[in-house]
Amino acid sequence: MPLRARRSCLSVPGSSPRMLAKAPTLPADEVFLDLEDSVTPRGKEEARSNVVEALVAGDWTGKTVAVRINSVQTQWAADDVIAVVSGAGNHIDCIMVPKVEAPDEVAFVDHLLRMLETKHGIGRRIGIEAQIETAEGLRAAFDIARSSDRLQTLIFGPADMSASLGLPALTAGLPMPGYPGDHWHWVLMRILVAARAAGLQAIDGPYLRIEDLDGLRAMAVRSRALGYDGKWAVHPRQIDVINEVFTPSQEEYDRAEAVLEAYAALSVEGARGAVMFGDEMIDEASRKMAEGLARRGRAAGLTRSPDPPGA
Repeated sequence: MPLRARRSCLSVPGSSPRMLAKAPTLPADEVFLDLEDSVTPRGKEEARSNVVEALVAGDWTGKTVAVRINSVQTQWAADDVIAVVSGAGNHIDCIMVPKVEAPDEVAFVDHLLRMLETKHGIGRRIGIEAQIETAEGLRAAFDIARSSDRLQTLIFGPADMSASLGLPALTAGLPMPGYPGDHWHWVLMRILVAARAAGLQAIDGPYLRIEDLDGLRAMAVRSRALGYDGKWAVHPRQIDVINEVFTPSQEEYDRAEAVLEAYAALSVEGARGAVMFGDEMIDEASRKMAEGLARRGRAAGLTRSPDPPGA
């Protein structure tokens, strides 16, 4: 699985030079410059130019930088990829592909990237992120997740998914009144399992009530509890909440590292199977869980406390 931190993934409209210029200064782990839903059909070409200019001019140090193109099923997708990769390919980490419904859509972007990287001598291999936003995309999620070795993430898109499923909702990312539980649970888990089976990260989509930070936190806590790696932010004020929720606590991180350290030491000494760590029995499954949590902590910049928990 990629080691990039993607706790918060900030959407920035390609139609707004002001927002594009501000984005590098914000504390999001990932910033994606959007050519799709936030840009009108008449503004697509100008937005491409805006995005290229922002990528070249901005200092994106420490961030994962993506560009969301239009769906492969539209007339804009190929020109989106050609324009931004030809103009700023050395500044792009990933191309985000929305509304993916079949593996060949990802394969198309993969091949186009390969051609452009070769043609322009781009010194990096650009990754791909795939959004699962429709019933057909959800059905094909497992095949999509294995469609390219460039893929790094699967992303849940609640707004388009609501429309695709015919849900009685007008705002994406909220609980559904009248449903006895989380109506997105199965969808989220299917995307998560598809992602993990292919070694990918899984990212939850946006919460659109910008002023409702408590509601945002509740939805982010839900996603993190399921195992998601991060969540979209559609406004800068959402970033801190999302980063906080998806960062392991210091106690969690210290314990995970201590479990790994203890298990490794005992393995060197010849111990096999389950061993004691304090008052808890740990085994290879415990090591795998600790490795996942420790990896997230390291990606988020955590370091061991001076007095971590010990065996």
